[in-house]
Amino acid sequence: MKKRIDVIANEESYNTLSSFTDIEELNKTVRVYRDVIRMEIKRSDVQSRLIALLELLKRHSCKQIGVSYMCKNTIAAKLEISYKTVQRLMKKLEDLRMIRQVPMKRKKDMMQTANAIIVQPVKDEMTGKAPVKKPKKCPAIKTTTVFLKQNIKNNKRKAVAQFSHVGNSVDNSLKQANFVAHWVPGIFSNLVGSFYEKAETIQEFWKVIKQCNRVVDYSTNKRAFTRGQEIAIGTQAFKEFAMKIKSGVKMHKGQFAYFNGIVNKLMNNLYFDADFMDNLN
Repeated sequence: MKKRIDVIANEESYNTLSSFTDIEELNKTVRVYRDVIRMEIKRSDVQSRLIALLELLKRHSCKQIGVSYMCKNTIAAKLEISYKTVQRLMKKLEDLRMIRQVPMKRKKDMMQTANAIIVQPVKDEMTGKAPVKKPKKCPAIKTTTVFLKQNIKNNKRKAVAQFSHVGNSVDNSLKQANFVAHWVPGIFSNLVGSFYEKAETIQEFWKVIKQCNRVVDYSTNKRAFTRGQEIAIGTQAFKEFAMKIKSGVKMHKGQFAYFNGIVNKLMNNLYFDADFMDNLN
């Protein structure tokens, strides 16, 4: 039996559904979920798709932090996958308790519209940390003019200290988030960023994958592989590339030319692999 929809799609409802106080808190949560997906999900292609979906939801949930109201058809178009695949990926993220969906209805005609997709805060069991005990409430401090001025000065000092600390941070994921171009998929950027720090290098590796994905129908400009397939091939190719580096192989024509050879070989083999083409279509 179909459930009654009580929530109206408007800004007030979306603000109420939000469970994050700022963007950085949402970013930290998504980073934790990426690690959980890599540990829990065995298939690399499903890993890449779940992470790509999570990143897309994050990028489109900044107005009401953690709440996205994109319809599934839009998501399918942006990720270049089918509607049914989006449904399966959403179900998987819900099973992992990373998101929840709330049915919504339009105010003008009270008909159903796109669900609100809410990124859930990290549970303690996901991080492996014991739950933090909440401190007892202290008596409220009266805010005088002098007290407020002192707080403003202290906050300014903290902001300057935090800003200078970012420049010296060794957190590669933050560096990539600030500098790597938006058209490089997050999962590929994170993988290559473990070996190369410069954004230009990471972007060049992704360009190799895009260049190897040849056009098969010039009338529609259709290429051999979808974006999801490109991500799966790219991650597999770079892992193989990294193993070759560790084994001490000589790259006479340069690292990008060598990587180009690995990607081309993989694409030639996988194009005739029915399971790969069907599962990632």
